[in-house]
Amino acid sequence: MNQSLSPSTTSEPSIDTATDAFDRLTFLGWREGLAAIVAGLATSFFLFGYALIYWRNADMDFMVIYNALALNDGKSQLFFDHTAYLTILSVQLWFRLMHMLGLLDAWSLSTIPSPSNSAAFDIAMTGAVRAGRLLALLIAIGCVLIFASLARRLVRDWRVAMLATLAFAFSGGIAVHSRILRSELVAACPVIFALMILIAIGRRAHAARPLGMALAAGLCVLGLENKVQAILLIGALPLMVIPFGSAASSSVAFWVNTRSGWLAAGLAAFVAMAAAAVSWPLIATGFDRALLDAAQFHPLLSGRFGIYQAALIILIGGCMIAYATIWRVSPSETLASMAAVAAGALLALTALDVEYNASNAIAVFNPLEKMLTFADASTSGVANGSSLWDISLLLLDGIASVLARYTFVLHSSPRPTVFLTWLIAPGIFYAWRRGDKLAAIQALVLLSAAIGIDALSVRRGLKSEYFIFTDPLIILSGAILLDRMPDLGFRKWTYPVAIVLFGLHIAVGQAEPIKYAFMRRGPESICEWSGHYMPLLPLPWCRSA
Repeated sequence: MNQSLSPSTTSEPSIDTATDAFDRLTFLGWREGLAAIVAGLATSFFLFGYALIYWRNADMDFMVIYNALALNDGKSQLFFDHTAYLTILSVQLWFRLMHMLGLLDAWSLSTIPSPSNSAAFDIAMTGAVRAGRLLALLIAIGCVLIFASLARRLVRDWRVAMLATLAFAFSGGIAVHSRILRSELVAACPVIFALMILIAIGRRAHAARPLGMALAAGLCVLGLENKVQAILLIGALPLMVIPFGSAASSSVAFWVNTRSGWLAAGLAAFVAMAAAAVSWPLIATGFDRALLDAAQFHPLLSGRFGIYQAALIILIGGCMIAYATIWRVSPSETLASMAAVAAGALLALTALDVEYNASNAIAVFNPLEKMLTFADASTSGVANGSSLWDISLLLLDGIASVLARYTFVLHSSPRPTVFLTWLIAPGIFYAWRRGDKLAAIQALVLLSAAIGIDALSVRRGLKSEYFIFTDPLIILSGAILLDRMPDLGFRKWTYPVAIVLFGLHIAVGQAEPIKYAFMRRGPESICEWSGHYMPLLPLPWCRSA
């Protein structure tokens, strides 16, 4: 069952496009198809996003922009809820660049006019918000193009990679995050890219494979630094990777019983220890009990911090050993990879020093405790309790709620990827029956991870902003199945079904942006939280507060 999949460099197939549905669906080709996707994203953005009144998506546009403006004035970051650390830094630097180019006057708090001059205030804030929205679009486009590049390395057929990219680009998650400054996109995409990198480098061995492992680990930590909810995806990632191996996964000669392999493993261990020394002050801050008590963090297990973090490290190590055993990776490469993962993660932690604040450190090192500070009373009670029965009931309730959403009929959702699950579930069964069991297991693992993560996110309502964490898993699950079934392209019903599915996908995915574009709600509700999140930026309509 050899599924050795090298980067998809095959030329476009010379099959009659009148009969091959895959060719008819990707008639533009690879480059022109990507250009069309980017053009579609930009068109949607300028029609239903860019020109909206500046306070329409105040949560979180205002929170991110306020902190960026404050940092450009030499003040400290105030918003730590997610933490949105990298998003705030990127907006800060973007505002500086726009100001240097003469394209943005309102680039710091001191350049924002007084709210008593409401006309000037509105002009300044409109400029700042629109600049931020443009950055959100550029980040989203960048994520789509990176996804496309990695997807082409995961599947044999470039046309399947194109269809997966189209599904990702017009998914509910990208639709939301391409026009609003939020933390989820910059948190989820690095972890998703880490997963795709691990799958790609795992399937075909290379002497430099541990470097790819280091890159993947670093991306995971960067994602966690921007949104603590990424810990759910990170926790599932080691388990998801295990089935993605092939006969070509076994170590190359460099790592097999050679002195050079063990020397490389020793060098990797030395780099990991050096990285630990550099990042140790951050680690110490992250578990400082006085800071944790001041932030009102409560230990999740046994009254002690650090237990589940240690369990996650053990899980990662155990999964790496399991992968090495199943796919015949040598001991020296396995040890080098473990050291590389540690080094990559520890070095990525030092990004917190760019604009250091202890609140970011304790949130990154204690993500579940941070998440529970925003959970409802019932969830917090169950999480802090010791009843496995209550925890099981909570998880089962979440899974039932997610499955209802996936049906779309029992619980409607502005999430077009639910329609993909209608095909993926029977596709897994079909692949298993036809003997392609490894592909079926791979698709099932990805889909199960999506359901599990969504089941935990449902405690916060599984809002459209959270789709970006699991939509890519669903899309990759479908792509893996489709790549193993090229004969589907010659079934007479494939093309019409695909056209209907694409129509539903785009229409449902654009529902939320269109809804916000035509919303008539005023800005008064912003006054409920503006004083807390923006103490130095009073709003004209909140004078009475």
